[in-house]
Amino acid sequence: MCGITGIYRFDKKKIDKEILLSMNNSLIHRGPDFGNIFLENNVGLGHRRLSVLDVSEKGNQPMKSSNDKYIIVYNGEIYNFLDIKNTLLDCNYKFRSKSDTEVILNSFQEYGNKCFSMFNGMFSIAIYDIIIYKQVPIIS
Repeated sequence: MCGITGIYRFDKKKIDKEILLSMNNSLIHRGPDFGNIFLENNVGLGHRRLSVLDVSEKGNQPMKSSNDKYIIVYNGEIYNFLDIKNTLLDCNYKFRSKSDTEVILNSFQEYGNKCFSMFNGMFSIAIYDIIIYKQVPIIS
């Protein structure tokens, strides 16, 4: 199983990158194949990857949506992701990977919070909306 980490500072102060890296690296035993973080002012997301479905780097996380609006970190398994992917293909979504992570991200992009009721599986997900965030003032 992969591992995810995250920090959100309600006081809007910037996150210390070293703290987020330390949190993420503490989960290396859960995801020895790849690790990375996303950091933007008072929001930080981290992911440690155990490659299962798509072992290529295209399945690495944090993953950005095709419309550049969302960032996701995810751990788990969506058993019906291929069915959902086929529905999204019918809606003209393109996929860069074979991962269920990208299916979740595109589902969220298409259906919003309603997508979660479509998922059959076990999962923990954090999705960050970059566009809304850019409209919120940051305290340095």
